[in-house]
Amino acid sequence: MRYISTRGNGGSYTAAEAILTGIAPDGGLFVPETIPQLSEDELYAMKNMPFYELSATVLSKYLDGFTFDELIAYTRSAYSEEKWGEDPVPLVQLNAYNDREYILELWHGPTCAFKDVALQLLPHLMTASVRKCGENKKIVILTATSGDTGKAALEGFKDLPGTEIIVFYPTGGVSDAQKLQMVTTGGSNTHVIAVNGCFDDAQTGVKNIFGDKEFGEKLSSNGIRLSSANSINWGRLAPQIAYYVYSYVSLLKEEKIEMGDQINIVVPTGNFGNILAAWYAKSMGVPIRKLICASNRNKVLCDFFSSGKYDRNREFYKTTSPSMDILISSNLERLLFEISGKDSAKVVDWMASLANEGVYSVDPKTLKLLQKIFVGGFADEAGVAKTILDVYDRTDNVIDTHTAVGFNIYGRYHQRSSDETKTVFVSTASPFKFAPAVMDALRGEGYSEGKDIDTLIAELSEESGLEIPESIATLKDKPVRHTDVIDKEQMKAKVEDILLI
Repeated sequence: MRYISTRGNGGSYTAAEAILTGIAPDGGLFVPETIPQLSEDELYAMKNMPFYELSATVLSKYLDGFTFDELIAYTRSAYSEEKWGEDPVPLVQLNAYNDREYILELWHGPTCAFKDVALQLLPHLMTASVRKCGENKKIVILTATSGDTGKAALEGFKDLPGTEIIVFYPTGGVSDAQKLQMVTTGGSNTHVIAVNGCFDDAQTGVKNIFGDKEFGEKLSSNGIRLSSANSINWGRLAPQIAYYVYSYVSLLKEEKIEMGDQINIVVPTGNFGNILAAWYAKSMGVPIRKLICASNRNKVLCDFFSSGKYDRNREFYKTTSPSMDILISSNLERLLFEISGKDSAKVVDWMASLANEGVYSVDPKTLKLLQKIFVGGFADEAGVAKTILDVYDRTDNVIDTHTAVGFNIYGRYHQRSSDETKTVFVSTASPFKFAPAVMDALRGEGYSEGKDIDTLIAELSEESGLEIPESIATLKDKPVRHTDVIDKEQMKAKVEDILLI
C-alpha cells in the first residue's frame, strides 16, 4: 500500500513516510492509492474479536511495512483495560423498547473524548515510523485544536523520548474543562499556547508553518522535523476507521442485524475527520446506508451538502459545542479527491479558490455522488439543549452537547424520511467536559450562571448516576503550567522560541 497526495504532485510514499511527514510536500493530504476491502467472511470473523485485535486487523489492511505482531502490540497497549475499562468503545442500545437506535461511546479513554482512540495509538505508530524511515531528527508534533485533540495529543506524546509537542488552541473557543485539561498538562516536552482568534486561525497558522519550505529547511538544519497529530495526519485518521467496523460487527454479534443489512451512522462534525473515517469503512465494504453529517450553527458543511457550495465567508459563532466551531473542514479535501475519481486537478482548483476567495463550488456530478451518501443538517444552541433533555427523558442517557447535535439532526431526518434503518449515534465526548451547558439543558436555561465548574460537575454526576472520570475529577487539584497567549501572526515565532532556533 502506497500513499499519494490529494493534490497530485508528491509522488508516492510508504505508510511510515506518510505518518511521519503528516502533510504532503505539495500541501495536500495523504490518501491510500487504493482502498482495501473487507469481505463478509472477514467481517463475520471479527464478531468475537476484542477491539484491540479488530483494530490491528483493520490497520493491517492499510499499514504495509508494519507487521501484524507489531500492530497487535501497539493496539493492546493503546487500548489497555487500565486506560479504558473492559470495552474501550462500547456500543449501547439506547432503549430496550427501541432496537433502531444505538450509541457508540468513544469517550472512555484518558481525556474523555473520541480523539483518545487515535491519539493513544498514534505515538506508537509515529515512533515506529521514525525507526522504519531511519529518521534521527527530533520529531516536533505541531497541532491546532478546537478542544479535544489538544489534550488527547498531549496525553499521548507526553514525555515520549525524541519528541516535542506544541498545541495551539483558540482563546475563548474551548470549554472550561477542555482548557483546564490542556493548561495543567505535565511533561517535559509539552507546550500549550492560546491564540487570539478562532480554531480556523490556529489551524491555518499550523498549515502555513508546515507549508513554509524555508522554515522547514531551517528546522532540518537544526535536527528537527515537524509532524502532526491532527486528523490531517493519516496515522490519526486510520485508527478511527476501526470503530465503525466494530459497530457493525457488534450489531452482528448481538443479532440485531444480519450480514449485509445496512446501518446509518450519525456523526457530529467539525473538521470532517471522524465522519470521513466512517466513509472509508463504508468504502471498505461495511454496509452503511447513510452518513448523517451533523453541524452546529457553524453550518458550512450542512450548506455544502445541500448546495455543493463551500463558503467560509460567513459569521463565526462560539457555541455550546466548541469542538465543532470550525469553518474550514480540512478532511473534506480527502473526500473530494476520492469522490471525484482521484482528480487532483479539480482538488487543486477547489482548494486554491478556498484559500484565495474563501469559497468554491463542486460540479453537479460530484454533488450528486455526495448526496447519495451524506445527509447534512444543523442545530442551534436551543435545539441542542432541548435534545439533551429529550434524550434523557426518553432513554435515561445523558449526552454531551456535540452528541446532542447528532441526535437533533437525526430526529428531523427520521421524521421526514421514515427511514427505519438501524442507526448508530457517535458519542464524541463525556458530558462532564461540558457540564455547564448540559446542566442548563437538564435544569433550565441559566442554571449554571454563578456556579463554579466543580459544583456543576458534581451535580451532573448526581443527576445522571455517572461516575466522574478521574481525569475530570482531579483537574481542580492540578497547577496551571501553560499560560502563553499570542496573536495568530506570532505562531511561527513562538515555535522558533520554543525550539530555540
